Amino acid sequence: MSDVYIVHCIDTEGPLYESLDATFERIKHVYHLDIEPSAENLKKLQLGEMAIPDDLIEPLRMMLDPNILSYNTTWKDIDYMLDIVHNNTFRNSLLDSDNNGWKYNWFCCDFVGYDYNPRRRDMGYHAIFDHYSKYMKNDFIGFHYHPRPFKSEAHICATNWLHTDYLFQILSRRIIDRNWFPAVNRPGFQVNRPDSNWFLEQYIPFDYSNMSCKITDHDNKQSDFSHGRSGDWRRAPMSWVPYHPSHDDYQIPGDCRRWIARCLNIGTRSYLIDQNEVNKSFELSSDQPQILSFTNHDFRDISIDIDNMRNMLSVAKEKYPDVKFHYSDPISAIRNAMNIKKENKCEFETSIDGDNLYSKLSISTKNPTFGPQPYFCIKTKSNQYFHDNLDFQVPFHDWTYVFDMETFNIDSIDKIGIASNNSYGVTSVCVIDPNDGNINKTYYNL
Repeated sequence: MSDVYIVHCIDTEGPLYESLDATFERIKHVYHLDIEPSAENLKKLQLGEMAIPDDLIEPLRMMLDPNILSYNTTWKDIDYMLDIVHNNTFRNSLLDSDNNGWKYNWFCCDFVGYDYNPRRRDMGYHAIFDHYSKYMKNDFIGFHYHPRPFKSEAHICATNWLHTDYLFQILSRRIIDRNWFPAVNRPGFQVNRPDSNWFLEQYIPFDYSNMSCKITDHDNKQSDFSHGRSGDWRRAPMSWVPYHPSHDDYQIPGDCRRWIARCLNIGTRSYLIDQNEVNKSFELSSDQPQILSFTNHDFRDISIDIDNMRNMLSVAKEKYPDVKFHYSDPISAIRNAMNIKKENKCEFETSIDGDNLYSKLSISTKNPTFGPQPYFCIKTKSNQYFHDNLDFQVPFHDWTYVFDMETFNIDSIDKIGIASNNSYGVTSVCVIDPNDGNINKTYYNL
């Protein structure tokens, strides 16, 4: 059987605004062209009528395409778009081989810790996650993280996951406040680096991040992407089959546990999916099931990109009529394509013994966790959130944590959060209230 799993990953960042001046700032940053900001000059660039180097005319036309510059600047704009794409007529305009309509997978970001927000992003913990959780009850939600840049400006890219505490703040609050933890990552700015590679390897089994494709002269002329800046996937497999990364180089297949899947852009200016790539996934599916994955942003009209993808799928479907294609969430796609053996969920058993001077939390699970320890976090009664390592008794199975003068006395703790995936992508979240002994357990992706 020849199968292709179609996974539409949406980098979900909420509304975005860009002024005319900011558009020309991006032109200067990306292509080093200092052009006077004006509606007239923008129109000339879009029509290819401005006197600039010949090899930049088409790249600028692509960058400044009116569809790309047409942003959803408010939640009202986004909700209007969501109403359209979730309408059955739109969703079902090209059914897959199982007679199912289009599948949406929202990877939600939090914007926190910024002092300057010229693009008018929706700031605050859970702001975007809550909007989509309420609106998209039947869609998949994953994790999207923007590393905070050295400059505290919300529109600037960065690569370093661990030089601030915001990653841990976001995840700890998702666990304790929302009883949620991710099984799938879609990296902000397409970035993996050693720090994020090692972090993900502890906790998150599936990672849709590989943007490997043929690098063109145009790509190297874009200063924000050239020579490995931002997303760097130059050495990664140009394959629609996921791989386990190497510990020392996430781009090379190795002995790590998590799966990295390829995911190209649509509706932007670089690392684009095209008809050849779609055809290749269909052609090679007779040897191995393929995962055809692509990404765009919710701050643009995703319906345009979906229609473009459906056109390419229709061409491939006609050329390869024996191939079955399936709209999928990102977890099911990897499970099915890689024939991952089903595992039982991690069921955490916990107990707290001691007094306010010294209390020991014991955590155990019969079924192994994905990484050597679950993600552990606490919320104090003073409304502070902290992430910490556990004390290992048996890696993947048993741990302890001590509350005393070197950490926190147990009486100062409001909530305790424990979360893990297993290798099958089943998520277990356990939130403990040490004050009344109440334990809330939640499971996802069963």
